[in-house]
Amino acid sequence: MVTAVRGTFADTTPLQTPAYRRLWLAGVVTTVGAQLSVVAVPTQIYAMTNSSGYVGLTGLFGLVPLIVFGLWGGAIADAVDRRTMLLVTGAGIAVTSLALWVVAASGVGSVWVVLCLFSVQSAMLAMNQPVRSAVIPRLLPAVQLPAANALNMTVMQVGSIAGPLLAGVLIPVIGLGTLYLLDAIFLLTTLWATWKLPSIPPLDAEPGVRRKAGFREVVDGFRYVSTQKILLVSFLVDLIAMGFGMPRVLFPELAETRFGDPPGGGFALGLLFAAVPIGMVAAGVLSGWLQKVRRQGVAVTVAVCVWGLGVAFFGLTNSLWLAVLALAVAGAGDLVSSVYRNSMLQTVATDEMRGRMQGVFLVVVAGGPRLADMWHGWAAEGVGAGAAATIGGVAVVVVVIAVVFRFAAFWRYVGPRGG
Repeated sequence: MVTAVRGTFADTTPLQTPAYRRLWLAGVVTTVGAQLSVVAVPTQIYAMTNSSGYVGLTGLFGLVPLIVFGLWGGAIADAVDRRTMLLVTGAGIAVTSLALWVVAASGVGSVWVVLCLFSVQSAMLAMNQPVRSAVIPRLLPAVQLPAANALNMTVMQVGSIAGPLLAGVLIPVIGLGTLYLLDAIFLLTTLWATWKLPSIPPLDAEPGVRRKAGFREVVDGFRYVSTQKILLVSFLVDLIAMGFGMPRVLFPELAETRFGDPPGGGFALGLLFAAVPIGMVAAGVLSGWLQKVRRQGVAVTVAVCVWGLGVAFFGLTNSLWLAVLALAVAGAGDLVSSVYRNSMLQTVATDEMRGRMQGVFLVVVAGGPRLADMWHGWAAEGVGAGAAATIGGVAVVVVVIAVVFRFAAFWRYVGPRGG
């Protein structure tokens, strides 16, 4: 009985490694802070313009630096000490949060200033996240990577629940701009945990020889992806799921026009932003069974379809609580998909390619929602916010099934034992 219960809940073995444990615990705090800014940016833009179309521009202003610096940052992560890169980019994220706070508190900047600062912050995040993921396989044995990925995603989503809910409560009390300041302060915990890491240079770096991180190295990364068909399809499947189905840009409008929030945001807005993470946390807490599934291609396909159906139902309901439930179910599917896809990547890629592969992974994982931001925003202007969400969710299911049918090897993919 005890063994069965332990097998149901998340495997915490990776937390026995001190370096990983510090990073993980710091992530609890900094993810809350990051989510404050995630809520603040679209809410501030909607308050300034009263248009979901302008909010949708965050997709464009976030996507371009994400692609450029995500890919380049991955190449840099394969060429330099990864601890140093984490410190530099983490400090950059904190500085841009402070700049956003100054703009919001002073009321001097326009919507374009906010978008440009958001773009700079996206560039810093794009360089930070690939190296952060590439560090994990250097801290833990390969057999612990699925458990570590489940723990990472769970703590990220805990922050993604607490952050939006906290933002919804704090905006009427301390003002939207102060959320940016709190984000910058919370980032200090991750900078401390990173400072405590040992030096993490490339494994096969020759003494006195400096690796390059230019265009050729980025191209080499794409060439490597083309030789790993399962990884290639896993990237494509996630791009479909997020690019068609992520409805977050619609949350400010729906919170106000359908679920009764006051202008500028409130509790419903916080719930909508928190709903997907709630589902992901629930799935993460009960993730012990994930290591028993070897048909990982099947698991990813089914999980992505669950995501699409949840989003489709969200767009149809006029009940706030049913909307939250639908998004939570979608979030549970997203966690299952993400755990398997990230574990595939970390296991298959060699150390010299992990940074670049994580850069591609970041572009796909974070770039997809940016694409969704752009088309959802303008679609809402034409057919309504709810209809835009439902159309996107249905498209996820149809297109993913078509892609997996075309690449049947992905459906048949079986993961290694213990992973």
